[in-house]
Amino acid sequence: MSNKHTSGLRRGARIGGVAAAAAVALGFLSAGAANADTFVPLPDGEIVAPSGNVIKRFAESALISPSLAANGAGRVAWVSGTVTADVKGVPANAEAGPSNGGIAENPDGSINQNGTQGTSTDGVPRLTTGYIVGCQVDISKLSGTLGLNAGLSANLVSESASGTAGGSANISVPMSAGQVKFARVESKAIKKDGTYTIQYQDAQIDAQGCGGYAQARSYTVLEVTGNNYEKTTLYGQPFSIG
Repeated sequence: MSNKHTSGLRRGARIGGVAAAAAVALGFLSAGAANADTFVPLPDGEIVAPSGNVIKRFAESALISPSLAANGAGRVAWVSGTVTADVKGVPANAEAGPSNGGIAENPDGSINQNGTQGTSTDGVPRLTTGYIVGCQVDISKLSGTLGLNAGLSANLVSESASGTAGGSANISVPMSAGQVKFARVESKAIKKDGTYTIQYQDAQIDAQGCGGYAQARSYTVLEVTGNNYEKTTLYGQPFSIG
């Protein structure tokens, strides 16, 4: 009887060892799945202004990654996309107005990021694109770093110009629960009728200090100045950044 009992113990030990190995393997798999990047394709968008000006967004995507801070309160997304605007009705004397090239300054000296509010009627029209970022609860700070590999081009009726721009913009602003902030990717002055394009790839949104659900969505603003002032905004589909 003792031999049978010993055999049973050995068999139980072997089963227990297999179970432990399985638990360790599952643990590693779970950690890998938690740290995996998530690719989010986003739908195209288009809006037609009353004047007939058209804004389009296409090839937009987001790659959601774990924050390198690894503190449970960080969110990182790498965003890419292309924005075009078919613009007509630009004033013949369009030049940058008194509001710093068409971007209005607030009384506290900060810059409006969500478009070009405050441009005088004789200022230059402008195309602006970026992302709206918000967090659910108790954000002590939102740090947005837009590290750009961006290609900018403007094909005009009477002339053409193209170029590339690379750089980074650091945004550090306080946020509280329920608030959203605008992170501007790029803004381009429009001095003549034509088709304008802003293209960006792997622009980084790094939100730290977010204790709850975080979400972002793209925005594009076309502001045409002159006697028939017009401001049109195209919003993208919201997506989770953790």
